[in-house]
Amino acid sequence: MIKHKKNNKYWMKFALLFAKVAFLKGEVPVGSLLVKSNKIIGFGWNNSISNNDPTGHSEIITLRKSGKFIRNYRLLDASLYVTLEPCIMCLGAILNSRIKNLIIGTKKKNVTNILYKNKYILNSKKFKIKVVNNVLKKECSNLLNKFFFNKRK
Repeated sequence: MIKHKKNNKYWMKFALLFAKVAFLKGEVPVGSLLVKSNKIIGFGWNNSISNNDPTGHSEIITLRKSGKFIRNYRLLDASLYVTLEPCIMCLGAILNSRIKNLIIGTKKKNVTNILYKNKYILNSKKFKIKVVNNVLKKECSNLLNKFFFNKRK
């Protein structure tokens, strides 16, 4: 049996698959998943447009599914993989979930977020979220660029 090292790139590929689902549905192509103990406990993609829901962001959906799956609103020791840097709404939900790691595919253009500057987001003195940026950046960026290019046509 061959063991596969499940690193950030491995999991981000799944997030990209979910982003492609959003793309095919005409949504802004953002996908995410939450991993705990090397298992996916929740996943999602943007569905704000199709559901007429301003909170229908990939991260929110993933956190909701994950909480229901483990029957707890605290998602301790979990890692969230998301193809695009979270917005402020999603960041608030991420902080409240108390995840351990936030892994981002690509950052938003022309946005400098000081919250990520030191590679940690502090939730409190006890909890901090480690942030890793630019995992499969090219692939994540290309999908978003393709979506917005097609929209402008």
